Amino acid sequence: MNIAILGATSNIAKDLIFNLVGENRVFNISLFSRDITNLKSWLDKQNIINEISLIGLYSDFSNKDNYDVIFNFVGIGDPAKAIKMGASIIDTTYEFDSLAIDYIKVNPLTKYFFLSSGAAYGSENFSTSVNNQSEAHIKINDIKPQDWYSVAKLHSECRHRSMADKSIIDIRVFNYINSNLDISSRFLITDAVRAIIGNQVFKTSPKNIVRDYIGPDDFYKLITSLIFYGECNDSIDCFTKSPIDKFSMLDMLKKEFGLNYLIEDCEMGLNATGAKDNYYSKNFRAKKYGYNPELTSLETIKKEVKLIVN
Repeated sequence: MNIAILGATSNIAKDLIFNLVGENRVFNISLFSRDITNLKSWLDKQNIINEISLIGLYSDFSNKDNYDVIFNFVGIGDPAKAIKMGASIIDTTYEFDSLAIDYIKVNPLTKYFFLSSGAAYGSENFSTSVNNQSEAHIKINDIKPQDWYSVAKLHSECRHRSMADKSIIDIRVFNYINSNLDISSRFLITDAVRAIIGNQVFKTSPKNIVRDYIGPDDFYKLITSLIFYGECNDSIDCFTKSPIDKFSMLDMLKKEFGLNYLIEDCEMGLNATGAKDNYYSKNFRAKKYGYNPELTSLETIKKEVKLIVN
């Protein structure tokens, strides 16, 4: 099976690459990125560079090449970077989505995976968890900067559903954690991990929130179930066996890793894509494609943070 990965230097893409290389199945993997030097350095450190068929720039990606599957991981994974990128995220998302869509128009049997986000439901749609009946909410007459990321993802998903004769799967990631997480990024979990490593006090507001953290293992289970399912055009929400609330997570980090946290009235952190009190999904549509998660959010966090701090 020939696989092309756009945005191969992204954190989540690297986990997928590593797992694909380690599979017993034979995958011919081609990787595309703006930063080939960085990508080659990472592949070399993982001792898998010789397992990759092609390492190229985006300009090297061609409709004339033969790919069974395309992954599009191009995007922003850090709220701080999303703020800096601003409205241009809409154009960037469209640009690389078009690169893949142009390919599948010429090669209609190719399956295309687009890395979407729970933010596609809207920037402020998480007073409760979403489900398969939830609607996307965008204040069309009062669009704010934190809406741009949501709009970019929603626009792409609408575009994909309009191409019902093509195999396009949107994977909505809500929260992702792995051992290679950039701990300088601005998320709840990275802020807490930095406090553990730096032996600092982690300050948090008294407001409790709920998250569902998928890790590399369950994400790979989800992807492979969809790769081998056959033709489909659908959107899939990522989920684990169960989500976790903030204070249960912090108590576990305190018990297992010595996190010292303090509850006080303070800002919740960056609000780059809107407030999300319950940022997780009960849309379990992925089960019909054979996906069943093995880990809970708490188990995933414990496993990956142990690797990080060690």
